[in-house]
Amino acid sequence: PDVWEINFINSQALERLNYPTQKPESLLERIIKASSNEGDLIADFFCGSGTTAAVAEKLGRKWITTDLGRFSVHTARKRLIGVQREMQASGKDFRAFELLNLGKYERQFFMDDLTNGKRKAKEDLYVELILEAYKAKRIEGHNTLHGSKAGRFVHVGPLDVPVTQSRLVDIFEECRQNLYTQVDVLGFEFEMGLTPQFIQELKEKGVSITLKYIPKDVFDKRAVEKGQVKFFDVAYLNTKEKIKGKSITIELTDFVTHNTQDDIEELQQSMRAGSKVVIEGGQIIKVEKDKNGIITKTILTNNWHDWIDYWAIDFNYKDKQEIIKVKNDKGETEEKWTGNYLFENEWQSFRTKKNPTLEFTSIAHEYKKPGKYKVMVKVVDILGIDTSKIIEIKI
Repeated sequence: PDVWEINFINSQALERLNYPTQKPESLLERIIKASSNEGDLIADFFCGSGTTAAVAEKLGRKWITTDLGRFSVHTARKRLIGVQREMQASGKDFRAFELLNLGKYERQFFMDDLTNGKRKAKEDLYVELILEAYKAKRIEGHNTLHGSKAGRFVHVGPLDVPVTQSRLVDIFEECRQNLYTQVDVLGFEFEMGLTPQFIQELKEKGVSITLKYIPKDVFDKRAVEKGQVKFFDVAYLNTKEKIKGKSITIELTDFVTHNTQDDIEELQQSMRAGSKVVIEGGQIIKVEKDKNGIITKTILTNNWHDWIDYWAIDFNYKDKQEIIKVKNDKGETEEKWTGNYLFENEWQSFRTKKNPTLEFTSIAHEYKKPGKYKVMVKVVDILGIDTSKIIEIKI
């Protein structure tokens, strides 16, 4: 019989990432070499830990890889940056890669063709979609509130622009007039000026507002039907910039996350003797329950550093427009700017199995000429959730 004998990835192997379905690189190397030539395009639409893309890059193939899982995408991203570093160190050529969130393009259905009264119908359909994914009930008769869930009101933010501070003020005013005290605000993007201090000020005035990101999974009908869509709370990051002449260094000084696990009490009641890791009050906690039913908790994230798995900087964020090719009315292909920008990892630090430590101050980046620039800092936490901040600087 035709049998390929491929060794398992042993526990000490450098390529081992402890990803559940990870395949050996030697297996993918054999498949890719047998079925393609250098320069060919390799595609893997269930990339997992990114083995196919990593091997394709090393073998000089072009590649496209996708996955619905947030942790999968984050694992593959770190792995491919590691491959680039290895190839650079050995003097080999490598390609830059882009990480694209298809959720942005799924939104296009709701934004296109808004003529002849279609805008209202599409807006209603969009709100219904988000509320269903959030497991909230639709309500009527309010200006800024669209639904309710477990005693909290829900606002669904706009499709194509960030949720702004002025919008939150409008929500706050309507809640205060109606004596409502709790509201969840869902959005794809949030204005950079929305600080924890501002949210705290609104809470002290009587309205507790929680900001939550709308995940791309809301466009996956199967995930919605199975109740697998998770809305994560907005996190915040702080930086310190040091400018000297035409160069800048950036230090990551703080990261605040408010991830929660709604079913913590139900989980504790159903637990048998043993332990489980959960999220509560913005911390990762080990919950243990002994044979007498006594529960003890141990905090595993002792400071903000423990939450961060990866962070990166694009020192000139808005100089790279995202361009796509579309067909015009004549059937001709033309380039079109999507209105978005591409984030380029010009500097990054991330944890690996070999080196789990992080650098919290970047190397110095020097600009070619004086001027105003927009710097984007991106943090990915240990759950694979992205948080970004744009810093405006003058050199």
